[in-house]
Amino acid sequence: MLLRVPTDAEITFADHTGRFYARRYSFPPMVGRLVGYLAVCDPREQTIGELAEALLASRSAITGAVKVLDVLHIVRRSRAAGERMDRVSLDMTSPQALGMDVGEYEELGDLAREGLEVLRDAPPARRALLLEMTAFADFLVEAIPRMQGEWEARRSELVKAGELPAGDGQ
Repeated sequence: MLLRVPTDAEITFADHTGRFYARRYSFPPMVGRLVGYLAVCDPREQTIGELAEALLASRSAITGAVKVLDVLHIVRRSRAAGERMDRVSLDMTSPQALGMDVGEYEELGDLAREGLEVLRDAPPARRALLLEMTAFADFLVEAIPRMQGEWEARRSELVKAGELPAGDGQ
């Protein structure tokens, strides 16, 4: 299959996304560039080689970025029957990709409680930060499932209204 050459606008968008992810999340720029490019590329699924060529990057840089995104559950790897290489696409359907991973905040709360145990005999002022971290983590563990339910209801309304496609958000 002959791939289409990315447009300047697509590459610029990928670069802007790379800067956003680097600034907001301290990701290596290539990670964000890959997210941006996968959001606009055609076809939606690309091999490591195709991504490297499109983004003018090394295969190892792309492979590293895919590994980061794979751990975060933001990409999906697939392989057609008979193919020897994976194809990579964005997958924004997981709670991690949507920023709604309750497990992250459960771990944060547990970590803060561990710190409180370390400081169990310390004065309240010294424990204050960890008390607030615990309360905030617990708040998010309670709030995120509600927000996720609200999002799913809104998404259904948008699909019904024809403003979003009926697919799974990929």
